[in-house]
Amino acid sequence: MPLDPICKKIISDDTEYFSDYGGKQYYFCSTECKHKFDTLEKSVIRLKRNLSEKEKISFGKLKKDIIKPGICTLCGACAANCEYITIENGAPKLVGPCKACGVCYYQCPRTITTEEGLIGGFRYAYAARSAIPEMKGQDGGVVTALLLYALDEGLIDCAVVTTHSKEEPWKPIPKLATTRKEILESGGSIYSHSMTLEALMSAIKQGMQSIAFVGTSCNIDAVTKMQKSSYGLLHLFMRAKILKLGLFCMDTFAYEGIKAVLEINGIALENVEAMKIRKGKFQVTLKDGKEHVLELSDFDEYRSSSCQFCTDLGSENADISFGGVGSPQGWTTVLARSAIGYEIFNEAVDNGYIEARHLTDEELEKVLNLAKMKKVQMYALHMRQKV
Repeated sequence: MPLDPICKKIISDDTEYFSDYGGKQYYFCSTECKHKFDTLEKSVIRLKRNLSEKEKISFGKLKKDIIKPGICTLCGACAANCEYITIENGAPKLVGPCKACGVCYYQCPRTITTEEGLIGGFRYAYAARSAIPEMKGQDGGVVTALLLYALDEGLIDCAVVTTHSKEEPWKPIPKLATTRKEILESGGSIYSHSMTLEALMSAIKQGMQSIAFVGTSCNIDAVTKMQKSSYGLLHLFMRAKILKLGLFCMDTFAYEGIKAVLEINGIALENVEAMKIRKGKFQVTLKDGKEHVLELSDFDEYRSSSCQFCTDLGSENADISFGGVGSPQGWTTVLARSAIGYEIFNEAVDNGYIEARHLTDEELEKVLNLAKMKKVQMYALHMRQKV
């Protein structure tokens, strides 16, 4: 016996009220239900078909990600858009066959599915790499190349960057770079937190008026908040223009922890040329060219506690964001967000400091997938606490 998709009543299949849509026949108990279907429900079916063509997402995923951990708001969006979902005993329940169309998941207010929801607003996404021969940087070295362009053109007075301690190899030290040499020395990723805000405040107090600031999302957020603060910082931040260059960040680790894990694996920090987290592995390149690939889980106990609560992979408040995920090896993914970020990046390209092309849909999808992991990790934390 068919089910009226509007009022959810079971009716006889010899009813005089029916409609054909999308190769399927729908039956109704009255002209009112048929009219509602013809004017409203067709758009829902079209949405389901479009979503199912993009990605197969079943009710089971909604149950696993949202309902089971207790994140469901009981708004009823899933039941309103699917005739086989109902609210029972204070939770959504599947009462019929699931077509894995994904509409319940995409309409849920607790899932994050849009580009802007996952990585923030941006104008254009690029794959880029440095075009400067003498430069060595992480992935494509684009941040360093952009800083060199801005300094050479007099667009910035200085750059707040992170470099290595000379006394303790690979320990992050915030630095105020005012020369090409100092900027070049700051290339490469360091997976320990750097307190760059102190260097920024120092630059402003020294009278620097145009400053490039390089940092992860938490540091970028701090700068943004200080710019908007009404609590005593007005006289400082009104005098300085700050170009915020954000780095993609999934995790940071205690310096002592990184050192300990590497030593257990027979690697001395003073022999390390580069570190990189890629595809769930911690990759270490030594100065003699040898490479070591370690499990990222080896570093879990040294993960910064605040990273468990961070949901921002792409430094959403930056003028430009940079990361290794998405682009091919040797390239950097670049998200040009603000007007000034877009202009300065493209000027650097036009003047031969950077080589760039638009990011493909497939490459951007890789960024979105990693961003989704970061966005919903608080849900996973909630699940662990319930178990």
